Amino acid sequence: QVQVVESGGGLVQAGESLRLSCTASGLSFDGFDGYALGWFRQAPGKDREGVSCINWRGGYRDYADFLKGRFTLSRDNAKNILYLQMNTLEPEDTATYYCAARKTTNSCSVSWGPTSYPYWGQGTQVTVSS
Repeated sequence: QVQVVESGGGLVQAGESLRLSCTASGLSFDGFDGYALGWFRQAPGKDREGVSCINWRGGYRDYADFLKGRFTLSRDNAKNILYLQMNTLEPEDTATYYCAARKTTNSCSVSWGPTSYPYWGQGTQVTVSS
């Protein structure tokens, strides 16, 4: 059973940066190869929305338009860790951030909704003060 774990959330001021991490246990020898990983976020009273995703094998990345280039995905292939670098944070970025995984032979799309991913982490809170 794949278990996803996120970390790295916290409280920052507007304009500052944070880096979230995502890894998993229960992976096969190939690690995240053959998986797509997605970052989602959910603010109180709002739906969970896609932030970004990566197809691990090919490295293709997709980002939500509303990020305006402020967030970037990177990865440590050897350690099977995915990072979400979040720069120039805004109060509107305040949310619980979730990492999710799914097996796929395709690329990925940030338009893939939450139901597309069977494996989820517990979430990490990001709070941006003004």
